[in-house]
Amino acid sequence: MNAAILNGALSGDDYIDRVAMTLEHFLHTAGWTATNWTLRDEKIAYCLGCFECWTKTPGICRIDDTGCDVPASIIRSDLTIYLTPVTFGGYSSTLKKAVDRVICLISPFFARIDGEVHHAARYDRYPALLGIGVLATPHPAQEQVFTKLVQRNAINMHSPAHDSQFIYRGTAYAVNAAAATLQTILASTQRELA
Repeated sequence: MNAAILNGALSGDDYIDRVAMTLEHFLHTAGWTATNWTLRDEKIAYCLGCFECWTKTPGICRIDDTGCDVPASIIRSDLTIYLTPVTFGGYSSTLKKAVDRVICLISPFFARIDGEVHHAARYDRYPALLGIGVLATPHPAQEQVFTKLVQRNAINMHSPAHDSQFIYRGTAYAVNAAAATLQTILASTQRELA
């Protein structure tokens, strides 16, 4: 089983970096292989919106940087974790830039999913998605927006399972708050693959 951790921490955010390392250790202990992307340290350009990854080079972005390696890592994984400080209910700018580049993993054609129009799947299988938002303290409005964002991204990416969880700064960074959710997602993902 493979996991891709997309660490959207901004420069100097040691707390989220420790959470990412703890997640990686937790996954290794559970028998998973985890790729831990510290996105701020990678060269990832902004999506150009040219759609060549849909039409000219299907599934591959024309920009030759790490922004091509991240989607490849995601589609090879069984679980993708978006780890990010919550910014107005959304992802950090660092994570958002990487998520925008993942558009190459879906088709330019459309399909109806639960009565809604979404892009069709390009591949036969996609990873489960776990969004972990980091906040200073509980913030119900931002948590609601973040949860909906993860849910909508999971639908768009054809994730077989998804969930969101929150970690509050100042609490132990041992991912205790996310451990039960991670266990549920891991179990669900393993059932999907069986």
